[in-house]
Amino acid sequence: MNRRFLYYIAAAFWGIPGIVITVKGIKAYLTMPTHKLWWLLLITAFVLAEFFMMFRKIVDKYSARIAAQPQITSFVQAFPTRGWILIVCMSCLGMALKFIPGIPAEFTASFYFGLGPMLIWAAFRFLSNQ
Repeated sequence: MNRRFLYYIAAAFWGIPGIVITVKGIKAYLTMPTHKLWWLLLITAFVLAEFFMMFRKIVDKYSARIAAQPQITSFVQAFPTRGWILIVCMSCLGMALKFIPGIPAEFTASFYFGLGPMLIWAAFRFLSNQ
C-alpha cells in the first residue's frame, strides 16, 4: 500500500475514536446542571489545551515517519511500535473507565469533551500532512 493510505489509516485510528468520545462527552455534558457548566467548561478548556500540545507533537512525529517510508509499505509502518502500544493502552484504558465505579459525570464530560475533539483535530492534521 502507498504512503497516502498510511495517512488515511492514521487519521482513522485517531478520528473514529475521537468522534465516539466527543459524542460521549456531549451526552455527559447534557446531564449536567447548568450551574456547574461554567467551571466544567474551564476544565474542558484546560484539557483541550493539554491534548492539543501533546497531539500536535505526536502527529508531526508520526507524519514525518510516514513521509520517510518507501512508497510501497505495510500499514503497520504507519506508527512506530510505541505508537501501536499507545493506541492499545489508550483504548483499553478508555474501555476500563466505563467499568470503574464512582467516576463522576463531571470528569467524564470535561475529559471526553477535551479529548474527543483533539483526536478529531489530529485526524484532520494527518490528512493535511499527506
